[in-house]
Amino acid sequence: MRKQTTQATSVRTAYPYARTIAQAAMIAAIYVVLTFLANAFGLANYAIQVRFSEALTILPYFTPAAIPGLFVGCLISNLLTGCMPLDILFGSLATLIGALGTYALRKYKWLAPLPPIIANTVIVPFVLSYVYKFEGSIPYFMVTVGIGEIISCGVLGMLLLFTLQKYAKRLFKAE
Repeated sequence: MRKQTTQATSVRTAYPYARTIAQAAMIAAIYVVLTFLANAFGLANYAIQVRFSEALTILPYFTPAAIPGLFVGCLISNLLTGCMPLDILFGSLATLIGALGTYALRKYKWLAPLPPIIANTVIVPFVLSYVYKFEGSIPYFMVTVGIGEIISCGVLGMLLLFTLQKYAKRLFKAE
């Protein structure tokens, strides 16, 4: 009789992308929850919008899993908060562009919040003006959206970056 050997297959070898998918899903879920929190406090509805979730746009500094996570989280948030279709599309694309930019600049910690600030400051004012027919000029919306993004990404995002940096090896370790 032949002795049969069984070799346990670890999750790491069987599902090499499981960690990445799990991280992206968690980031998307946290993005949605933080968006609803900002909406509950009325911070995402006025001229200067402060979405707590936008602080997460620094996460591509730590892991590429944040890129799809942020995009999907923004897409779901925009769908669930009743945004118009073009706002859902272009707002989510602005977040995706910002996340890709942050990942591209990951070697420069202090530049991490700039891509989402710039992407949203350039794209969102056109959405506000065209889709929602808000009275006001594009430059005015650029200033107000820019201020909200500086608060969300620049201030809150950098606070998050410095806090997470202490735990980055455990939270975002590469397998």
